[in-house]
Amino acid sequence: MVCRCTDDNLCPHVMEIPTGNNPTTYPDPPEWFDVGGNRLRLVRAPAVRLAALVNLLERAEKSLKLFFYMFEDDRTGREILDILIAACNRGLQVEMMVDSFGSNGAPRKFFAPLIAAGGKFKVFSPSFSSSYFVRNHQKMIIADDCCALIGGFNITDQYFNLHRPGEDSDSIDDSWEDLGLEIEGPEVANLANYYRLLANWVYRDNGNIRSLQKMVRHWKAGDGQFRWLLGGPSNRLSRWARAIKNDLENARTLDLVSAYFSPGQGLLRRIARISKRGGKSRIILPGETDNAATIGASRLLYGYLLKRHARIFEYQSRRLHTKLVIVDDAVYIGSANFDLRSLFINVEMMLRIEDAGFARHASGIIDILHENSQAITPELHKSRRTFLNRIRWTISYFFVNTLDYSVTRRLNFGIKK
Repeated sequence: MVCRCTDDNLCPHVMEIPTGNNPTTYPDPPEWFDVGGNRLRLVRAPAVRLAALVNLLERAEKSLKLFFYMFEDDRTGREILDILIAACNRGLQVEMMVDSFGSNGAPRKFFAPLIAAGGKFKVFSPSFSSSYFVRNHQKMIIADDCCALIGGFNITDQYFNLHRPGEDSDSIDDSWEDLGLEIEGPEVANLANYYRLLANWVYRDNGNIRSLQKMVRHWKAGDGQFRWLLGGPSNRLSRWARAIKNDLENARTLDLVSAYFSPGQGLLRRIARISKRGGKSRIILPGETDNAATIGASRLLYGYLLKRHARIFEYQSRRLHTKLVIVDDAVYIGSANFDLRSLFINVEMMLRIEDAGFARHASGIIDILHENSQAITPELHKSRRTFLNRIRWTISYFFVNTLDYSVTRRLNFGIKK
């Protein structure tokens, strides 16, 4: 299919989307950004993310490809599944994959109606195997191989907890802070090619760690303005880990937002050197989460960074799940956190976009998060750094970088969420 996304009047995938519940918290969505012959739009507000997702599914003409770490049997999950079944019924080729750990809250029979309607459905590493402890943490929707939506959000109510018709309009919106990217144009074909490669592994070699490592090792990310950076188990640095490492080597500015932050010493040193070179770094991490162990793991690293003049903040407004990194003019967005699992173990896809204008716009979103965050001063960190907390943080760092997120969220070690 030839994408007609250069013209809003022709493209079947474009429609007006709502601006969200609170215009102060969630400003109007921006116009589309034209980068290298592709159009990009960041979608932050829960209502905007949900509308973008539904719009992409309902306006697809030929095919839909989905992968989600979490797809739950709840209100949002049932609504999205119904839309996928309707797409099958109107003749589209629909295929979806989910991770066995992340989506273990949905019984497999929940997806049976999709299969009955003609859709394809598979589970990543569904049983104990050599790849059992490698999780597929990706989130993506591809429509007609020309339009896509990627980001950090999953298909569960906690990411789209909005006021629905008939509900109390004064109730609190406690949905998670997250971010998605709509992309339309020729670059989506590269993502679709990757999806086919991943699907082939799931259908033919599901559970085979060696063939998974080979796929991660040989994936070609490209070297232009757009790079689809695949991360995962490998005996060498993945494309995603290598790209962020190389960008940090000579970075002048760093803006980083991550739900989970527990990198190794190599990346920590590269972040610390930014200030030594006269540059600036701003790191925004959760002050509230469903996974307190991840907060402890992050706080273990604060002292090292604060001594080297990195600026650290903890977001307070809601649970933070955003994954966004800006190094100079390069923007990274996708499914990966900034921890060892995301960098070296989990299967992740991050899109690197090199464009100064788009980087300035993305940093505006980080500015909004910054305004709603608490600065972590050396004095505040010292007051928290009790002997007992240091033990908790050290244990958290070990478990967060070893176990899957669905496991560590049950382990808070007495750490305040």
